[in-house]
Amino acid sequence: MVRLQKYLADAGVASRRASEELITAGRVGVNGETARLGMSVDPEHDVVLLDGVPVRRKEPLYTVALYKPKGVVSTSEDPQGRTTVQEYVKDIPARLYNVGRLDINTEGLLLMTNDGELAYRMTHPKFSVEKTYYAICDGTLTASEIASLVNGVQLEDGITAPARVEHVRRTKTGDTTFLITIHEGRNRQIRRMLEAVGHRTLRLKRERFGPVTLGDMKPGETRRLTQPELDALRKALGLAE
Repeated sequence: MVRLQKYLADAGVASRRASEELITAGRVGVNGETARLGMSVDPEHDVVLLDGVPVRRKEPLYTVALYKPKGVVSTSEDPQGRTTVQEYVKDIPARLYNVGRLDINTEGLLLMTNDGELAYRMTHPKFSVEKTYYAICDGTLTASEIASLVNGVQLEDGITAPARVEHVRRTKTGDTTFLITIHEGRNRQIRRMLEAVGHRTLRLKRERFGPVTLGDMKPGETRRLTQPELDALRKALGLAE
């Protein structure tokens, strides 16, 4: 079951708020009866009418979290024959597209969807979605180097926006682990930031994209986002109902 205003919005009739106004105005019918605000419909069996004309829902929307393994490329096809992220969503009855990319050596959370509006907002700089990564770099990450990462590092394509660095720890082998949160989406950004302060990235795993977290997923696993996750994501992107 789905809220009637969401059904209308997904069918491209109007936004959810405008759909609510159509319902309140008595212009929407369900199974021959005038619809009321707040009701839900079964997309497979109920007949929804707008001004007497049937309204058919578009392709069902899917938003999936994938734990992209290291060595997998974030493209639909690869001329070199490498495994792509599409291999992990073949069983979903819709063509999904990844939101942004993780480079081949970066693992972790990658969102895939057929919701064009959601994908657009997740990748547009205007909406500044935070992304958190678990990183390991070689050697000791000093206080001054951490300050550089936090305040902005000069790269060939400009200085980076302020970042957040947390939970910095030394490993037994003398390397450094930490969490870093950014809201930009430049190519290989964190690796280049670490290179700029004199360190090589040994491991990089994205653990969070906005309000969605990787949790206990394993490499190669996929799952559909829960409704609370979708609601939180839409709210963060200014798409809340």
